[in-house]
Amino acid sequence: MSGISIQVNSKASLQVLNVGNEKTPVVVIDDFAVDVSEVIEYACSDVEYGPDSTSAYPGIRGGLPRAYVRAVLNRIYRLLFQVFAVPAGLGMKTVNTVYSLIATPEHDLSPAQCVPHFDTTGAYYLAVLHYLNPGGFCDTGLFRHRPTGFEKILENRREAFFSSSRAFVEANGPPEQGYIKGSDDHFELYDQIEYKPNRLVAYPGCLLHSGLVDPAVDINPDPRTGRLTANIFVDFS
Repeated sequence: MSGISIQVNSKASLQVLNVGNEKTPVVVIDDFAVDVSEVIEYACSDVEYGPDSTSAYPGIRGGLPRAYVRAVLNRIYRLLFQVFAVPAGLGMKTVNTVYSLIATPEHDLSPAQCVPHFDTTGAYYLAVLHYLNPGGFCDTGLFRHRPTGFEKILENRREAFFSSSRAFVEANGPPEQGYIKGSDDHFELYDQIEYKPNRLVAYPGCLLHSGLVDPAVDINPDPRTGRLTANIFVDFS
């Protein structure tokens, strides 16, 4: 299936949301592709999955077909520059392009996997996420760090965020063992992006976020029946 192709839907529905107190833009495109069946079939037959050595993702990942990545980025390239105010002189590069499946049981999570995370502190590092399989899978939650009020962890906030987080854990103990599913004393869930098949979203990687994982539904390493997503991480420099 090396010749995999995807046709972008000319009638796709575009929204640009401004989330949280910081009014961070998030792109949401429904019915992004005319048909995702070939992309799903490729995930089920042509991909080797394993842990992602570049992140703490609680599951397994495998490489996306290049033709799919090119088609997606060709469609949204100009939109990303516009919505996220990327300086015109910067060029886009892909950092990681993977299928993703949540697969880690709650009892095997590390403390860092039990709290919201950010991908990077880079100002123009973006995560593009395409929800693929049908099913009632978990939404992507957006969180605010209560001690600092931070919703984005940019480089000039990194030290304050980690220092404050360590102080919170020292005073209150480690996070509850399991996936975070809503607000707690440390983090506030202020918005969430609903999982919809064939919905594509793009947001800054510095946003604090987490899948709102229901272990009974979302932990499934089978690409035919699990929470299969295509993740394209890009940076502008």
